[in-house]
Amino acid sequence: MNKYLYSILVFLVSVTQLSCESMALPEGRETFLVMAYYSGNETAIDQYDVGGLTHIIFSFCHLDGNRIIIPENRIPVVKKLVSLKDDHPGLKIILALGGWGGCETCSEVFSSPEGRSEFAVSVREMLEEYNADGIDLDWEYPAISGYPGHRYVPGDKQNFTLLVKKLRELLGTDYEIGFAAGGFKKFFDESVEWKKVMPVVDYVNIMTYDLVSAGSVVAGNVITGHHTPLYSINTNSYSVHFAVSYLDSIGVDPAKMVIGAAFYGRAFEGVPDINRGLSQPGRFKTAITYRNLDQWFEENNMKLYWDDEAAAPYAWSAEKGIFATFDNPRSVKLKTRFAIDNGLGGIMFWQLGGDKPDGGLLDAIYSELD
Repeated sequence: MNKYLYSILVFLVSVTQLSCESMALPEGRETFLVMAYYSGNETAIDQYDVGGLTHIIFSFCHLDGNRIIIPENRIPVVKKLVSLKDDHPGLKIILALGGWGGCETCSEVFSSPEGRSEFAVSVREMLEEYNADGIDLDWEYPAISGYPGHRYVPGDKQNFTLLVKKLRELLGTDYEIGFAAGGFKKFFDESVEWKKVMPVVDYVNIMTYDLVSAGSVVAGNVITGHHTPLYSINTNSYSVHFAVSYLDSIGVDPAKMVIGAAFYGRAFEGVPDINRGLSQPGRFKTAITYRNLDQWFEENNMKLYWDDEAAAPYAWSAEKGIFATFDNPRSVKLKTRFAIDNGLGGIMFWQLGGDKPDGGLLDAIYSELD
């Protein structure tokens, strides 16, 4: 059999097995992770029930030279988050580096042993100073194009491996190390040496959102679609299922995979009245937090729909030619159940401040865990 065809067959078999069989959690894994990224202020966090969270990930720290820093005006937020551990002893506070547009010098800094070492030392010092519990590397992206204008070179892939190894060397087992991964094939293939990185880190947060965005261009047009679906609707679309299946097929431990949910929607305009706006050309319009979605839908005369194939909601206004893609309680519950049934590490989301304080998406996750 042709080697290329054989590799495709092996991948398809693994996908089928994953969708039909539950993978038991490995020995020692007792906690299903519920991880909230948080970019709000020090008071807004009090609106939310954080009692069921295992982690809150402060977003974001940045680089100052080779060292990690918390922006001065964000230090009160970190202190507030850490103080939550007094009432929730099992809660862990993680400091995230970077984010979209926040890792401009990462490629250069992490390209040298000196840069990686000085960074790792500064991470340990910061975690000790603030009584935080770990580091999340949100470099978007090593070795491939990410934020416009940010440097990326092929060597980033190997340097990322060296970075996590240096962090583990200096942090030992006292602190957690995780990283955020793009939810698309190019990232999986070109950004990370998975077999070398995954034994060193505690988990990978797979950003299974923004899978359709302003950059989702086909034949020169932005094409609408589900930005955070559980399942792919065609061979050109990504999803939670695709990401987990693909990583499983290349040997990533499912118990270290944490899948992502979106506490916000994305809207496109100038969309033709075909197929309720799904998979049609358009222009990216805006992002809307989940807590504001209902009002936004009402103002734009949107009608809500459910896609059984994708296990995802969407909204459409034929009057205005606007299409919207988002998560809702139903889709978030299905993602949570998928993670449980397939022995994954847990679920995470961007970001807690976008949720409704009551009856929101976090409550939907909790309800599936009861």
